Amino acid sequence: MPVLPTFADVAAAAGRLEGHAHHTPVLRSGTLDQRLDAQVFFKCENFQRMGAFKFRGAFNALSRFDAAQRKAGAIAFSSGNHAQAIALSARLLGIPAVILMPADAPQAKVDATRAYGGEVIRFDRYKQDREVLTREIAAQRGMTLIPPFDHADVIAGAGTSAKELFEEVGALDYLFVCTGGGGLLSGSALSARALSPDCKVIGVEPEAGNDAQQSLRSGSIVRIPTPQTIADGAQTQAVGELTFAIIRRDVSDILTATDAQLVEAMRFFAERMKLVVEPTGCLGLAGALHGGVPLAGKRVGVLVSGGNVDLQRYGQFLAAVA
Repeated sequence: MPVLPTFADVAAAAGRLEGHAHHTPVLRSGTLDQRLDAQVFFKCENFQRMGAFKFRGAFNALSRFDAAQRKAGAIAFSSGNHAQAIALSARLLGIPAVILMPADAPQAKVDATRAYGGEVIRFDRYKQDREVLTREIAAQRGMTLIPPFDHADVIAGAGTSAKELFEEVGALDYLFVCTGGGGLLSGSALSARALSPDCKVIGVEPEAGNDAQQSLRSGSIVRIPTPQTIADGAQTQAVGELTFAIIRRDVSDILTATDAQLVEAMRFFAERMKLVVEPTGCLGLAGALHGGVPLAGKRVGVLVSGGNVDLQRYGQFLAAVA
């Protein structure tokens, strides 16, 4: 069994991120509080550098490279947010970066990754194995692979978001967390365990890709085909070994949300809170609204994972329910 990261690792990551990552705002909505009869606190990682929580884990991981690793560079695979996070973190640290991105990744995320200085290599996520491709290139170039979620430093960095939330608002009864590969969920669970031990941590993933839910309920990692969902940041086939070990120990439940529910949440963020949130970032709110969890009278945290969405698609999403 690999050694799992701990809250001490999250605290150490917070120290490395000081002065580099944004301390993102916590926002409220009176309309939502009234609707749920609860106090809801949104941790808005859509305001993080490169627009998503992924910067936290990427910068934490790359900042721990030794001299040889820094010279050879970092390589990663990602549909977009981890790609941008690695590219930006590498630029800030003076490290070369190569990122494999699926051919159908949102163009805005591809363009941003290149703008941050990352070398982008495209692949077909439905026909090619991104991990095999990445490891081949890493071996050829001597680069260090930083996966998007199943890496102790990535998990610890992701956990700093929830750490900030608990330190700002105090203990919570529930914390809803967007879930793909489980990096944000497992990191958040580490912070909850240390700072708000009675808080029930709940992951929310796309209904079309409920591998984490199946895994939690069966007790072993379940692998699925790449799911078809608008939540491109959560189109994972399986959670990681590290993330699943923490999820099994510290997460209360995993819920799912339909694409229609994500669009509803996206519209709520836009209309009521004036926030641009990508579909994946809407998972937590969709879970709180539709997951059947008894939230009346409770203090509820929702992690908004990111806001990187093509504006054309964003307009189409909102128009679809107008």
